[in-house]
Amino acid sequence: MSKEKQPIPKWFNGTIYEEGAEVRNPFSGDTCKLNNKELSMYDFVVGANRVLEMLHDNRTESNDRIDKLYDDLYKGLDWFKKYNAKAYMILLD
Repeated sequence: MSKEKQPIPKWFNGTIYEEGAEVRNPFSGDTCKLNNKELSMYDFVVGANRVLEMLHDNRTESNDRIDKLYDDLYKGLDWFKKYNAKAYMILLD
């Protein structure tokens, strides 16, 4: 599927950037150019992961908002796998 036809999922309520950018994997140093939709989803995935890591140690029981964020994080990762597997492997795997 062409990058122009990448649909933004209905569940996604983040900001859709007007432009893309080059992103660097902080662990490997590898970079990948992302279009505006990919960068928007990438920032959501990274941000959700950071929030969930911070909350993980303090989580003693199920919380619907946390469960939804986990669900959306996995949906974001799946979106990347489907629409830009190469970027997924470089930046998120």
